[in-house]
Amino acid sequence: MTKDQIEAIFDRVRSWPADRQEKAVDILLALEAQPDGVYVLSEEEREGVERGLDDARHGRYASDEEMAALFARYKR
Repeated sequence: MTKDQIEAIFDRVRSWPADRQEKAVDILLALEAQPDGVYVLSEEEREGVERGLDDARHGRYASDEEMAALFARYKR
């Protein structure tokens, strides 16, 4: 990634709503805090991953209809 690419994404981030900017800052600060660049999940994120893995282990998946509705909702 070049410095121009980094500046371009930062320019776009500046146009995001404040709550999304705050989330982006939180992610960047978390990455910066890790000396080896490895992202460490928060407890909330870890719990979400565990719930998802448990759902997968037990065969709980979204139906094709649920996925189609989700994609339709966020289609651009």
